[in-house]
Amino acid sequence: MHKRSLAEILTGAIVLAVAGFFLVHAVTGSGRSLTGGPGITLTARFDRIDGLGAGADVRLAGVKIGQVVAQRIDPQTFLAVLTLRVDAALNLPADTSAEIQSESLLGGKYIALVPGGGDRFLRDGGEITITASAVSLESLLGRFIFSVTEMNQQRGEPPAPTPPAAPQ
Repeated sequence: MHKRSLAEILTGAIVLAVAGFFLVHAVTGSGRSLTGGPGITLTARFDRIDGLGAGADVRLAGVKIGQVVAQRIDPQTFLAVLTLRVDAALNLPADTSAEIQSESLLGGKYIALVPGGGDRFLRDGGEITITASAVSLESLLGRFIFSVTEMNQQRGEPPAPTPPAAPQ
């Protein structure tokens, strides 16, 4: 076997240290943490979550205040139950609502919290009871096309022509 020179060992150690620094910087700069950080755990039930998963942001007024840490189905009600971890420094009123929103037409989804005006506050282990489920873009588009087609039929206009099939 060849002996490794001291220069090779030091170079390898420096490369590993720099890689470790960038890993720590990437994790802390992304808003995520290695330990989970201080926060309270809340649950919220939704009819549908359409692609929202663990790790998704929880935002208040557009500012990230936490993340979704788990999801499951309630076997009794068949609702999606999300477990959220949010900043413990916030005193969210008990009548706070949670809405699933899209970042963009192509982007991911996040939970938007809208604080209520109540005197009581959500505590660790509490539940957000006022929720608005995700809106399916495909469903909205389908309804729009159906309504336009129905309007054209009521006016007596022929349906829009379908493009010819591509040659095979």
